[in-house]
Amino acid sequence: MKKIILALLVLCLTCCGCGKKTAVSDDLATITQRDRLIVGVRSDAPPFGFKDKNGNIVGYDIDLARLIARGILGDGKKVELVPVTASNRIMKLNSGEVDCLVATMSITAQRQQFLNFSSPYFIAGQAILVRSSSKVTSLRDFEGKKLIIVFGSTSEKNLRSNVPEVNVIGYKTYHDAYSALKAGKADGIVADDTVLMGFSTNDKSVKLLPKRYSKEPYAVVFRKDDASERLTTKVNYIIDNLQSTGRLNRLQEKWKIK
Repeated sequence: MKKIILALLVLCLTCCGCGKKTAVSDDLATITQRDRLIVGVRSDAPPFGFKDKNGNIVGYDIDLARLIARGILGDGKKVELVPVTASNRIMKLNSGEVDCLVATMSITAQRQQFLNFSSPYFIAGQAILVRSSSKVTSLRDFEGKKLIIVFGSTSEKNLRSNVPEVNVIGYKTYHDAYSALKAGKADGIVADDTVLMGFSTNDKSVKLLPKRYSKEPYAVVFRKDDASERLTTKVNYIIDNLQSTGRLNRLQEKWKIK
């Protein structure tokens, strides 16, 4: 009899342990319980995310993050903005520091292997920013010259496939890349056109070459696990609604990226 009771206790404890192991967290439930959405955003990529004269992070992505927070929590103010860069944004997402990224991140087949993406909320294209005195007119003119990319972006891969002989210099942020170009450390910057427009619009000493070399669909980014599935579905619903009602178009007009 004692052996039977002991066996039943062991079975019970084993089942309880199994239950704990199979429990799956849910990001959407966590956000709702916390009553705050934590979003990784850029502060160096105008007009998508940058600091205004008061030091506040503003831009297209920031407005979108607030609209997502309103769609989830009913209040666009219930959002915490965490500055990220192209080189550290995936690390901050996977570490759990942020719930998602709204940070000029484009969908690629390689990234889809280890990240979840929402529906696209903007389509950018990669271009080249040069000094206004530059004589180059196309990507081929940069053979043997120096071009700047930002670490963590898709720029280097696109650049190498078009001009294998180019010398690539990497920087952590767009502001560092822009300062290097201005200082004459390289002949141009390769990045998404809308980000580069943020510099060329306000600085006549640089210019944007007209050709675009890729299509970059920006999306909200999530961890690739079961816990993010409901959150991804919810954000897709919000973005689709913003698209169908024309709200995203109005945001693009506001930030002059349409």
